[in-house]
Amino acid sequence: MIDAGALFALSHSGGKDSQGGSIRLRSLVSADQLIVVHAPLGRVEWPGTLAHIRATIGDLPLILARANEDLLAKVRRRGYFPTPSVRNCTSDLKRGPISRELRRYLKANPQFGGRIVSCMGLRADESRDRARRSPFNFSASSSKAGRHWIDWLPIHHWSEARVFAEIAAAGERPHWVYAKGMTGCSCSFCIMATRDDLRRAAQLRPRLAAEYIALEEEIGHTLSPTRIPLREITGEAPAPAKIAR
Repeated sequence: MIDAGALFALSHSGGKDSQGGSIRLRSLVSADQLIVVHAPLGRVEWPGTLAHIRATIGDLPLILARANEDLLAKVRRRGYFPTPSVRNCTSDLKRGPISRELRRYLKANPQFGGRIVSCMGLRADESRDRARRSPFNFSASSSKAGRHWIDWLPIHHWSEARVFAEIAAAGERPHWVYAKGMTGCSCSFCIMATRDDLRRAAQLRPRLAAEYIALEEEIGHTLSPTRIPLREITGEAPAPAKIAR
């Protein structure tokens, strides 16, 4: 696909694994075949994320794939938070808008011949589900209207230690949240986050934490799949009875 002149597009969250993927891609693929796409998450995204991405991708084109609705507004309208098994936050706010923008870019740039390699920084040692994923996959569902679409996980085999080592070796720094004790970087309060990350996020963004807590209590549903209210996890106030839903 490199030799065929395909477009290589990296979905970048601002986190360490996206940054590691960017470093590897830039070592393998010509800059005129590379773009970066980011799905901004608005107020639930960590401050400084877009600036961090721009500072670490050099002169590569950056495309913003914006969703039509804010995450918390969507949760309020639906009456529940996404869950690990129903991650409509990923499909609605990231995957869908990113796929839309990549189709538009490919159509507007015929020099790539409809060939695209969509890249993400997912790693095998993050979870059993990600370990089972094939790092290179032909996407039949996206290969339509003259497109030939490949999904690729360029750092699927990297360890977390290697990610940080490659970032340092490239003369870059990871997103500031890692130095503040967070282990992940996307939504400030993620449904997949550990309790420690949720507590640390509440310390770093207390106003946003208060908004999440109020929303949980308004709709009667918790962010955490443990079903433990965020108020109890963060210790913001005496914990109410656990929400049953």
